[in-house]
Amino acid sequence: MEKNQRFVDGQKLLAQVDAEAADNVMDSLKVVAPDVSRYILEFAFGDIYARPGLSLQQREMITLTTLLTQGDTADQLDVHVNGALNVGLKPATIVETVIQCIPYVGFPKVLNALTVIKKILQERHLVPDESN
Repeated sequence: MEKNQRFVDGQKLLAQVDAEAADNVMDSLKVVAPDVSRYILEFAFGDIYARPGLSLQQREMITLTTLLTQGDTADQLDVHVNGALNVGLKPATIVETVIQCIPYVGFPKVLNALTVIKKILQERHLVPDESN
């Protein structure tokens, strides 16, 4: 895969958001659709995330709300909830951001997103694990 400046910039930004998840996604696409990895790095992160005007925290909040409104995006929500925490968003801010969506997208999508958030917060020991 040729590494142009957009690719390099995208790698740097994605590493700030969630380097481990990024590696997992890129590895999972390597065999079947390696170009999609390049699109994610160059376009989503090298072009869009690199734009001036919004912080990484703001970008992650927007990403979380966009993913939850689509529904059926648990895997992507997992990556971006971790990313939101990695760039400094507090758990309460993430939860409140999701709650704000209830009047606009409804309880089912918000509850699904909260399920993903709870799992990640428990894995990261940021809330008690109720299974213990």
